[in-house]
Amino acid sequence: MNNPPSKRVGAVGVGSMLAYAYPTVGVSLIAYLLNLYFFKYATDVLLIAPAAMGLIFGAARIWDAVSDPMAGFLSDRTESRLGRRRPWLYASALPMAVVPFLLWNPPTLLDGMLLIAWTTVAILLYETAITIWFVPHSALGAELSMAHHERTRVFAYRQFAWYVGFLVCVGALHLLTVSEDRRATALVISALAGGGAGLLILFGTARVRERLDHVGRGARNPLKALKDVIVNRYARLLILVFLIENIGTASLGILAPYFMQYIMHEESAYSLLLLSHFVPTILIIPAAVWLSRRFGKKTVWFVAMLFSAGAYVGKFFAGPGELVYLLTVTMATGIGTGIGTVVGPSVQADVVDCDEFETGERKEGSYFAIWNFVRKGAAGVVAMLTGILLQWAGFEPNVEQSEGTLTTIRVLYTVLPAVMLTTGALVFLFRFDLTEEAHARVRAELDAREAAAAG
Repeated sequence: MNNPPSKRVGAVGVGSMLAYAYPTVGVSLIAYLLNLYFFKYATDVLLIAPAAMGLIFGAARIWDAVSDPMAGFLSDRTESRLGRRRPWLYASALPMAVVPFLLWNPPTLLDGMLLIAWTTVAILLYETAITIWFVPHSALGAELSMAHHERTRVFAYRQFAWYVGFLVCVGALHLLTVSEDRRATALVISALAGGGAGLLILFGTARVRERLDHVGRGARNPLKALKDVIVNRYARLLILVFLIENIGTASLGILAPYFMQYIMHEESAYSLLLLSHFVPTILIIPAAVWLSRRFGKKTVWFVAMLFSAGAYVGKFFAGPGELVYLLTVTMATGIGTGIGTVVGPSVQADVVDCDEFETGERKEGSYFAIWNFVRKGAAGVVAMLTGILLQWAGFEPNVEQSEGTLTTIRVLYTVLPAVMLTTGALVFLFRFDLTEEAHARVRAELDAREAAAAG
């Protein structure tokens, strides 16, 4: 039987959980708007070629190769009375408020290369802003509790807030897709989303607290931090799993509106597709916490990945007139996604403890930054290739597509994620052996060291 929350070892109060989680709502709204619709908005409204958009997203990922690891290292090394992470969270508030407006509202007089240049700069600014927030915020979550399963609760709260932002995004996307003047609608939505995100970051950061005893315990230089992550066999394995998984899933947000319009002929039902995925994702979060306690994080995460892979196989067979079938299968992908987004970060936090066991340092920022870079790097390369493949297959906006174009969209949207999720799940199952018992031994030694240092 589980202990009451107030008596659990390493328990985090509900107030602290909420203060940590609710800024995620605004950031999530901005991120989902970009990931789920901006590519199509750029090709169909701004009239930027798909290949150009793919290259822009690819350039953003190259920038992440520098910005993510540096943000992680610098936040690990930050020393202030506020802690290591909170100064960075405060610093992200203004750019998160302003950049979405710049991204979605280029001056109407721009076209051709000038429009592409504006969009490139705006996306690079967005990636910088979200890195300044996301990496320190993820690291802070790993530090709120040192307890194996309490960490899962911390990230469950964050993911719930993340998906609340998604629900708001669904409403915004519906307004965009049915609007007769999408540019005017985008102006209002981006202004409200950015301003709201900035305020939530400020208020949440003011109320959350972090461990000041970790200040000054980061790596001494970024190359050593990178080396420690690569040397850590658990971290190295997660890098491989994230790389495989994101090669398969990175283009789903880009391709979903194309799939609904050109294959299903149900463009107006795009918001229903999103809801059918993310509502189960939200509802499964409490079950994910319970399942990870009952069966272990590794088992639950593996089954979730495999379950999602099977659902994407099912999506392959959807076609015009089969909207109910598509929505039903999509619910299964949401269940797998919801479990993974809760259990995954909790596993990552345990891996950071293993690094402290070996090095005596606390490098949550560096670890989450590098994992995040792998995800975004894979996403950028896949986005670039997706744009190139769509253009190569003969995509033309707002007209009936050729069979080659339709096949390209279908394969990238269903077959690729099914194959890569299955591969990633099997690699994780057979290679990852950081069990709850193994982590408990690591944590016991670390607690003993801390007690000896305090005594």
